[in-house]
Amino acid sequence: MNLHGLHHVTAITGDTRKNLSFYTEVLGLRLVKKTVNQDDVGAYHLFYADRNGSPGTDITFFDWPQAGPNRPGVDTISRTFFRVLDRNALDFWEERFREQDVPHERVDRLFDLPTILFSDHEGQALGLVADDREPLEDEPWDAAGVSSDNALRGFHSVELTVRQVEQVEPVLTQLLNMTRRDADDGPVFSMDGGGPGREVRIRLAPDAPRGYQGRGGVHHVAFRLHDSGEQGEWLDRLESMGVSNSGVVDRFYFKSLYFRISRGILFELATDGPGFAVDEEAGSLGRKLALPPFLESRRAAIEAGLRPLES
Repeated sequence: MNLHGLHHVTAITGDTRKNLSFYTEVLGLRLVKKTVNQDDVGAYHLFYADRNGSPGTDITFFDWPQAGPNRPGVDTISRTFFRVLDRNALDFWEERFREQDVPHERVDRLFDLPTILFSDHEGQALGLVADDREPLEDEPWDAAGVSSDNALRGFHSVELTVRQVEQVEPVLTQLLNMTRRDADDGPVFSMDGGGPGREVRIRLAPDAPRGYQGRGGVHHVAFRLHDSGEQGEWLDRLESMGVSNSGVVDRFYFKSLYFRISRGILFELATDGPGFAVDEEAGSLGRKLALPPFLESRRAAIEAGLRPLES
């Protein structure tokens, strides 16, 4: 049994208008789904991804302006890395970030690869990694002045910050069947053969305080499963190993299975399909509020409770 890579990363924003502007106009991603948090329908749930909303490309945001600011520290999903093609793309982004006053730092080699570390307007910790080890499967959204040669090409990896690797290694290897390698900067755990989109990096911070989720932080990370059949096998595995979990939750665009590996780190196992085009034409993804069928009867009340995204 293998996980097949990163599916999505869900983070928290307190300002949906600035969030929309940053991820579409600065990073050049496509808003592929404008919907609501199904467990908190007074909050938007925004999905940014490639042209098609492909699994492995979408960073998503819960709209929780009432949340306090994120506090970095241990026991967190601490940074999300996107993939770019090469060093030329990193050069493009370094100049673009400079022009648009995006906080950033060029790092010659992080976890053995050329990287730019940067953050959004709320301090969301992000990164770009130049990695040409595997063929590209996404279809970039050629907008906001970002060519396909320079575009973000889905996720590269996520970073967990912990005090000791022993806190997470048994879960990653024995439960989730990842394999470990040791880079110069710390351990890297790989899924399904490893490579871009299939890695979890570990940042060791033995003396750091505990982190707390808030605006500008990550809520959870989801990993890819092909279909419901695989998900059922993983549910059986979690149950047989005594791992408390949510059971399968039908999110309409995919099915989800949640469990915590620690107090602060929430994992999700999500199916690839049916995808975001199940209720919208591919050419018009994200243009209007989409609701799954089980919320459609509440549309008027839900829309009345949401703030407009555009001014």
